[in-house]
Amino acid sequence: MTLQEIANLVEGNILGGAEITITGVTNLDNATASDISFAVEPHIAQGETCNAGAVIIPDNIKQYAKPAIRVANPRAAFTKLLEVFTPPLKIKREVHSTAVLGANVTLGHNVAIMPYVVIADDVVIGDNVILYPHTYVGQNAEIDEDSLIYPNVTIREFCKIGKRVIIHSGAVIGSDGFGFITAQGKHSKVPQVGNVVLQDDVEIGANVGIDRATTGSTIVKQGTKVDNLVHLAHNVVIGENGLICSQTGIAGSAKVGNNVTFAGQCGSVGHINIGDNCVFVARSAPISDVPAGSYYGGFPARPHKEWLRTEAAANKAADLAKKVRQLEKRLAQLEDKN
Repeated sequence: MTLQEIANLVEGNILGGAEITITGVTNLDNATASDISFAVEPHIAQGETCNAGAVIIPDNIKQYAKPAIRVANPRAAFTKLLEVFTPPLKIKREVHSTAVLGANVTLGHNVAIMPYVVIADDVVIGDNVILYPHTYVGQNAEIDEDSLIYPNVTIREFCKIGKRVIIHSGAVIGSDGFGFITAQGKHSKVPQVGNVVLQDDVEIGANVGIDRATTGSTIVKQGTKVDNLVHLAHNVVIGENGLICSQTGIAGSAKVGNNVTFAGQCGSVGHINIGDNCVFVARSAPISDVPAGSYYGGFPARPHKEWLRTEAAANKAADLAKKVRQLEKRLAQLEDKN
């Protein structure tokens, strides 16, 4: 595509070189003269000196050292170009001969059921669904239209997967919740008879475990994105458009509001309520209800500025202890002199 064609596509304005031909999209470090990249602060200057043929930049920049396209959101424009320049995978829309389908399975139009997929009885698969090899779908489960299930995913019985859901390799949707009754030192299993519901446009990362509810449903609401190696315990409810980063664990029956972000390695106790629009920095651990709009850090999680002050004070503890010892020594000397 020419730079002008790309500018039209991303609704941007050109700074020089409208007829340049672009054949690839990549990052600033790897770009060549035939590639387009993007630059935002603090990388604007790097964009001017990189090898890219052109750079997508914020629209508040009026002059640039190389051909550029000015847009309101360079990241969004770059994402759109990645989709345009990446060739789609070739997927046969068929049921492979090695796939195993149970009784009363309902398949929508244009589905792809790849080798060694196992679909149990009474499953419903919507239109345009893709099931990669070695996926298992349990009895009475439902997968709605346009969803994409990568290899080695397990979707257990009665679980419901919404539209345009993406589940990456190794994820287990609907494993038994961790429920036991302990009596006389022995642990007896509590039947986990609920399910998991993933609403529309949810994405689940690799090797994620989402436990089925004891009764009722464990729910991840629409638009939420879950990173690799996350665990959601039984009866957890995650609100809409959340971001849950890698190695986070949410204990049973925690209720999380909309637009909540958990950074990496966070952990929440169970049976608490977290309001909308909260952010928990990496390794935070909320242990009680959190009001909407909170920005928390630390263990136990508390307002971020308070946590920073506490950490700063803790870092000075050794110096403070040293000063106390010096003062005690001086005081002892003065007492001896008197």
